[in-house]
Amino acid sequence: MPFGKYKGRMIADLPVSYLEWFKRKDGFPKGKLGMQLETLYEIKLNGLEEIIHQLKRLK
Repeated sequence: MPFGKYKGRMIADLPVSYLEWFKRKDGFPKGKLGMQLETLYEIKLNGLEEIIHQLKRLK
C-alpha cells in the first residue's frame, strides 16, 4: 500500500475492515490502485482468499 495507515504493506494483506472503510469513505481511488483495492475487496467479501494464498505460493 503506497500511503495511509497500512503504508508499505502488500495490498493483498490489507484487512477487510480497512477496505470496507475505504469504500464507505469516498470510494476507492481512480486508476490501477483503485481497481486493485476493489478487486481485493470483492475477493475477501466473497470468501475467496484462497486465491491470494495460492498466488503467494507461486512466488
